[in-house]
Amino acid sequence: MIDQGPPLDAQCPSWAASLGYMGVAAAVCLSNCGSAMGTWKAGTSVINTGIRHPSSVMKNVIPIVMAGVIGIYGLIVGVIIGQSVTKPSNDRENSYSTYTGMAHLCAGLCCGVSGLAAGLCIGIVGDYG
Repeated sequence: MIDQGPPLDAQCPSWAASLGYMGVAAAVCLSNCGSAMGTWKAGTSVINTGIRHPSSVMKNVIPIVMAGVIGIYGLIVGVIIGQSVTKPSNDRENSYSTYTGMAHLCAGLCCGVSGLAAGLCIGIVGDYG
């Protein structure tokens, strides 16, 4: 008899979907936090520029728009990950494995942390004009 590996219940536990949804939350929350901080930091620079050099205000709006786009990227990745999390069937059989849940968690963390760092960097660069 050939060993088939662990049973399906061990490969697809009921808590695996929570890993995928944590990836969704990480992508959306961290990217939008980076976007908000970048917008705040670059926005204060626009106010200071408007006081000192009113003719160059429109040039300093670009980092604010770029920081807002970072949050939209996180939202798009969160929707894509959230749509790929499968629901269990009516007879309580899960088809969403732990491997897939961890992959979605890592994808969400990767997108969220990079969005957080990018938003902070855009804010710092926008502050210096």
